[in-house]
Amino acid sequence: MTGRNPPQENSVTHAVIVNDRQQYALWPNGTGLPEGWQATGWTGGEQACLDRIAELWKDGRPAPVRRAVAEDADRPAVQLLATPRLWMREVLPEEAGQITEGGTAGLEWLGGTPSAETRIAAKMLTRAAGAGVHVPGWGMYLLLRTQDARVVGAMGFHGPPSDGSAEIGFDLNGEARGQGYATEALGELAAWSLRQDKVDTVVATTTEDNVASQRVMERAGFELLPERDPEGLFVYRLTR
Repeated sequence: MTGRNPPQENSVTHAVIVNDRQQYALWPNGTGLPEGWQATGWTGGEQACLDRIAELWKDGRPAPVRRAVAEDADRPAVQLLATPRLWMREVLPEEAGQITEGGTAGLEWLGGTPSAETRIAAKMLTRAAGAGVHVPGWGMYLLLRTQDARVVGAMGFHGPPSDGSAEIGFDLNGEARGQGYATEALGELAAWSLRQDKVDTVVATTTEDNVASQRVMERAGFELLPERDPEGLFVYRLTR
């Protein structure tokens, strides 16, 4: 211990910064800004800055995507969920097509580009949209870290609910693992699911050797079922 007092809530410790896509992020005072970002002039304590970002950037989408959606009334609304450290923003089918090809969909990604697992999930969404079976809200979500607006992973549904049950899968960038992001996001997305009409169960599966995913599900409140699924996977369940 150093004996230094922790910063008070009203201390000016952080700044709100913005990039050319009109994405906002939190940045510590006294350090050089990352390339492509500018100061907004708003400074304050960490929580005050996060609150300000929530006011300025309500839906987690870069400006080009917001404009495209606003210009096309037929596009679905984007579902946005939030946890203390993440924005969880639904992926539009058009964006999923870009991500499938390794594109960034106008966002900054931890690691530079989407992972192979995230690209597979995006391809599933694209196929569902092409077949006319994609249901807005029940697709894929990107996990944007509030501190720098970078995508740290993806989480989403295997499709719309069936017989009162929805299934969730997730993938996190290796650099972001072990920090509780997956647990935070899974708890929020599962809670959102259970608030919807005619949904009373959320399930998630993992392999026997994937202990990290098992711990995520347990910390998010899921219980392990005694029976495995037809492919031999562990099945975790959360109910109302």
